[in-house]
Amino acid sequence: MGLNITQKIISAHLIDGRMEEGEDIAIRIDQTLTQDATGTMAYLQFEALGLKKVKTDLSVSYIDHNMLQSGFENADDHRYLQSVAAKYGVHFSRPGNGICHQVHLERFGVPGKTLLGSDSHTPTSGGIGMMAMGAGGLDVAVAMGGGAFYLKMPEVVKIQLTGKLQNFVTAKDVILEVLRVLTVKGGLGRVVEYGGPGVKSLSVPQRATITNMGAELGATTSIFPSDEKTKEFMKLQKRAKNWSPLEADEGAKYSKVIKIDLSKLEPLLAKPHSPDSISKVKSIKRTKVDQVCVGSCTNSSLYDLMITAALLKGKKIHPDVSCTITPGSKQVFEAIAANGALTDIISSGARILESGCGPCIGMGQAPSSGAVSVRSFNRNFPGRSGTKDAQVYLASPETCVAAALTGYITDPRELKKFPRVVLPKSIKIDDAGIIPPTDNPTKVTVLRGPNIAPLPINKGMSSTLEGEVLLKTGDNITTDHIMPAGAKVLPLRSNIPKIAEYVYFQHDPGFVTRAKEKNGGFIVGGENYGQGSSREHAALAPMYLGLKMVLTKSFARIHLANLINFGILPLNFANPDDYDKIDQGDILKLPMVSDIIATGADLTVKNITKGVDIPVTYSLTPRQVSIVRAGGLLNYTRGGGR
Repeated sequence: MGLNITQKIISAHLIDGRMEEGEDIAIRIDQTLTQDATGTMAYLQFEALGLKKVKTDLSVSYIDHNMLQSGFENADDHRYLQSVAAKYGVHFSRPGNGICHQVHLERFGVPGKTLLGSDSHTPTSGGIGMMAMGAGGLDVAVAMGGGAFYLKMPEVVKIQLTGKLQNFVTAKDVILEVLRVLTVKGGLGRVVEYGGPGVKSLSVPQRATITNMGAELGATTSIFPSDEKTKEFMKLQKRAKNWSPLEADEGAKYSKVIKIDLSKLEPLLAKPHSPDSISKVKSIKRTKVDQVCVGSCTNSSLYDLMITAALLKGKKIHPDVSCTITPGSKQVFEAIAANGALTDIISSGARILESGCGPCIGMGQAPSSGAVSVRSFNRNFPGRSGTKDAQVYLASPETCVAAALTGYITDPRELKKFPRVVLPKSIKIDDAGIIPPTDNPTKVTVLRGPNIAPLPINKGMSSTLEGEVLLKTGDNITTDHIMPAGAKVLPLRSNIPKIAEYVYFQHDPGFVTRAKEKNGGFIVGGENYGQGSSREHAALAPMYLGLKMVLTKSFARIHLANLINFGILPLNFANPDDYDKIDQGDILKLPMVSDIIATGADLTVKNITKGVDIPVTYSLTPRQVSIVRAGGLLNYTRGGGR
């Protein structure tokens, strides 16, 4: 039987397990990436492993999230990251060099290789034919140390593309259509693989937009073939030697095939407050817009900014609209400066931001109270923009420009003339912003500022767990709900005692006080608990506050792994209706739970308050059981576990 692309890459990297859907497998990781919001903790964890050097083919530390230096914290952490990278064999991408996913695609991505990143949008590199996956920082630290990455063999869903995109219809509209079909829960346990004749019409940056937002599906990753378009992109990057063809075999099998005719798509957008709340732009009633932001790791490529500049050329931003544009990398920034596109953008009245994540994670450009913001970003969760009551819409750069010019959500086709954008046949390659590790690591002193607190280590699991339900949530709770981002919180990422003060801060301001008063306890949640970012702080900080168990209808993949990594027991209702049998404040007890999960026997949660027993399930491998019982992956690894 022929293999699909996913199976080909996994088979070439398989260390343990069988390639059968749902089976536990371990794969070798070729490359890793970190960014500064998650990287500081990842490197503290790597140091705790006691190794002298990373063991991957390539590891890169990017500074792109926290470049707003309103205090010493960010600057100190950047200094730590640069020194630890030099010492342990990691390349360091300086502040301003660009967003990790854009730069990695340009300078490091290799078809057929595996990439593990401490950022949920790492699948961006699937646009170049990599198996690129987001994970918690601790998983990335272990991979940097030469350890395998463990996951369940995913289903592979094929998106069969035919036709060609019409003018003003974009790659963003393709992934929004996939989100409409599959929803934010539709990718769980799956890899989304793209194929069909329509693929050949999409450039690598367009493919990367699609794979980037595959993270919003909850998918393990998304991936495109490596073909002549891939070769063309890598040749432009002067990395043609790294190219190799990669496609599915004739007769490759998929668990599901979804057909999309590109020629029939129309401009789409995601309405507040979920990436799968999809509507056609033309169906949105006249909605006044206060802010427009073009950029983020989703839509900040050279083409994205050139089409934006071409649509803005000779026009002015509406006087009621604040508009920002973010180049995804220094390479893109220099290219639009050289070809005149930057002048057209500035002349329109738009503001240029430095090459980084910025507004996407609430680091600046928070909208005004109750404002409508149209963004070419990937997430529009409540409060993520930095303004709790902002109404954030996700759309293509073309739709963003139409809103910026008219002051209302507008179908970009109403702009009438579609500009012809011709990308340069060559671009300036300057890797001065990427600092290689030193040849003399023994002479490097790792620099730690006062904001870097010692890494908190969990204790081993108690035989019996008993405590109060500190919080009961609904469906689709995101990591932004659990551990907010933004300019106030992100500078504390290397100080768990301080950042823990913000756990559930926006969703339930009393949570932290309650957790401290009750000496920890449990959380009960609905479906898809922990969707969104890979930030392990959403597990690590609650662990610091004493969280011992989370009981839900279902978990998002990365957050589930992070809970396990920090020794927090993840359980599911055997009967989802039993969710109604627990309320916040109830006392729960799990007698002999440590022994029970070690044997794989059935487990029951006793609701002491209501006097009812609730059967629960746990989908833990023997290795994961050992990790949870040890109090987390660090304890397990240092104890000789693999």
